[in-house]
Amino acid sequence: MSSARRPLLTATAAASLLGALWFVPSANASDTPVRDAVSTSPSPQVTEQARIAATTADASVTGTRLADTGSFDSTPYVIGGTCCLTLGAGFVVYSVRRERLGF
Repeated sequence: MSSARRPLLTATAAASLLGALWFVPSANASDTPVRDAVSTSPSPQVTEQARIAATTADASVTGTRLADTGSFDSTPYVIGGTCCLTLGAGFVVYSVRRERLGF
């Protein structure tokens, strides 16, 4: 490999690593225990929503369904992971091709 291309490869690898780390979720820890932060009795609105959800779920469920956890949208993580995987596969193909051609 020529010495002129080595810094470009290093910069590309560093940018790829930073791009991959961009999609790592952060966990913010706190000192308060979870039990102290959660209310012991649900609010009337939550109770009413639970009753409505229970009655509509009993009437409409015909098969097995997954629970609705209210999780965050993971689309950016899937897209970012796919892009990084594609970039890594491209680097592998590129290096194998260069090796076979004798560069």
